[in-house]
Amino acid sequence: MTDKSPVYFTSFKATGSENLLKKLHRLIKTAGFENIDFNEKYTAIKVHFGELGNLSFLRPNYAKVVADYVKELGGKPYLTDCNTLYVGSRKNALDHLETAYLNGFSPLQTGCHVIIGDGLKGTDETIVNLEGTKCEYVKEAKIGHAVMDADIFISLSHFKGHEMAGFGGAIKNIGMGCGSRAGKMEQHCDGKPHVDQSGCIGCGACSRICAHGAPIITDKKAEIDQEKCVGCGRCLAVCPKDVISANFSNSIAMLNYKMAEYSLAVCKDRPCFHICLICDVSPNCDCHSENDIPIIPDVGMLASFDPVALDQACADLCNKMPAIEGSVLHDNEKEMHCHHDEAHDVFKMNHPDTEWESCLEHAEKIGLGVRAYDLKKI
Repeated sequence: MTDKSPVYFTSFKATGSENLLKKLHRLIKTAGFENIDFNEKYTAIKVHFGELGNLSFLRPNYAKVVADYVKELGGKPYLTDCNTLYVGSRKNALDHLETAYLNGFSPLQTGCHVIIGDGLKGTDETIVNLEGTKCEYVKEAKIGHAVMDADIFISLSHFKGHEMAGFGGAIKNIGMGCGSRAGKMEQHCDGKPHVDQSGCIGCGACSRICAHGAPIITDKKAEIDQEKCVGCGRCLAVCPKDVISANFSNSIAMLNYKMAEYSLAVCKDRPCFHICLICDVSPNCDCHSENDIPIIPDVGMLASFDPVALDQACADLCNKMPAIEGSVLHDNEKEMHCHHDEAHDVFKMNHPDTEWESCLEHAEKIGLGVRAYDLKKI
């Protein structure tokens, strides 16, 4: 029988004597944070700084709690993330830093510095050899150099919906987030979109969002150059007519497998700790330059040494929550004639073309963690 990993949980209820920041500190302390030897150790705290215009990313106050605790224990913390594959406000280190600071993640607010993991143009990477592991799809992971330089790795994740992976939690934050631009390409490259030209209006939204010049507008119709396309899926999200699609039957599973293997590359052979906050659960990733209303009510804060058990616990808790009226999830439930008292997957209902379980199944298979967990409420 598989051993269960402990996952620690607390709600967002607060009192006059213990606000949410103090409660987060107590949560991670109870989860065993102090069992890690931080003394004089460089400690990467992997966060998502949020795309400009998005307001659902985690508040920098939470990052400060983690950074201050690391310093209290003698460590040298810094916040980090890697550049994006798509055009946006985080596509190079200069824009990325400016975005982080504008969104509140400056040393003044968080008490530690920000280092963009894969350098100025996303090419500063460490090749992590996965030969000898149980990984099946990635032989050499391309991880941001500043991420791999750390002695200790901590993930601080905003749990939310995701238009390709179903949800974005610890594994998404680690695997995709820590990949250099080339690493992100490797994870995305099995699923490439195409355009139904009968409904295309040639608006150019797809070409403006693409960092690689793949969409080409001819006679007011878009076509995607499959040789240039890296399969990141951003064009799917911005198309106003929803005429861009991909065959997700295999590509979603492959994306999930590779994210799990990239996560193993980041976490193996050094101390790691993982935190997820289930709040402002937006339907899409914080990479979007906007955020819709949350799909479910806020749930709580969770922490574990096991990112697989952590993601499974977060998903299970979310699936017990009702849809918020007026949200994408609520509209989808009405369209599918579902009721909350029926067993359902909120993330699949949020994005019907996605699934997330293959990621956790594969993560367990390769030894990143286990899906079985013991939820310890504090």
